[in-house]
Amino acid sequence: ESYVRLTLGLGVHDRSHVDAYYGPAEWREEAVAEERSLEDLKAAAVSLVGNLEGTDAAGAASGEAEELLLLRHQFLLAQARALVARLDMLTGDRGRFDEESRRLYDAVAPAHGPDHFEETLAKLDERLPGQGPLVSRFERFKIRYAIPDEALDTVFRRAIEACRERTLHHIELPDGESFEIEYVRGRPWAAYNFYKGNYHSVIQVNTSFPIFIDRAVDLACHEGYPGHHVYNVLLEQHLVRGKQWHEFAVYPLYSPQSLMSEGSAHLGIEMAFPGDERVAFERDGSGAVTGAVID
Repeated sequence: ESYVRLTLGLGVHDRSHVDAYYGPAEWREEAVAEERSLEDLKAAAVSLVGNLEGTDAAGAASGEAEELLLLRHQFLLAQARALVARLDMLTGDRGRFDEESRRLYDAVAPAHGPDHFEETLAKLDERLPGQGPLVSRFERFKIRYAIPDEALDTVFRRAIEACRERTLHHIELPDGESFEIEYVRGRPWAAYNFYKGNYHSVIQVNTSFPIFIDRAVDLACHEGYPGHHVYNVLLEQHLVRGKQWHEFAVYPLYSPQSLMSEGSAHLGIEMAFPGDERVAFERDGSGAVTGAVID
């Protein structure tokens, strides 16, 4: 509860920080009413980290329950440390990119030398037809596969339908889970999932940019099934409702949880469309559903 209230308190100052919240409404209302200073929030977050570091989670349970409790403790500690890091940044304590990444997401991006990118450019140069600079040829090639505005809703809904159908071959979802699609403009992203709780998501698609046929499957899987929508539905079902673990009812954008959410959404595409199934679906709107499970 302390962690959730601190996260909501930070959200008062940084509107992008709380990506989703479906816990007790009064906690959010109290955070807004209190409007604690960043310095006060930071001191409390540092204290929370200290309390968690001093907690012997291993001695609190045994057997299978012990493993789950250790994972819960590890998760909450990583989230609390990221909360301190975000507060440091908002109060002027900035670091280098890799250090910020480590503190916020508990991960650092891999480093690639120039040869890695030169090799990729060489492969594209060999495959793309036409004359002129590589970037121009690439854009001319891509635009052939842009979805016409009048067909976008039909294509996107068909893609989500296929992603959901394939996801249900691997994952059991609770009754009543649902989503709605909104088309927007002027956003900095191609699509976004806003999880509202009660197993419901609003998926927004940004029509300010061209959306290509391969991106329809990407976005449908990533934002919907088995991506962000499914991730949040399962958290709510099994941990928030099932175990009353309230820390999972808030999703701070700048945290290790965000890395797990984005990674699972990206890898879920291969689970829904293994092998050549994605190409077949993009080509003709169908394709067999396999029973293969991706570990």
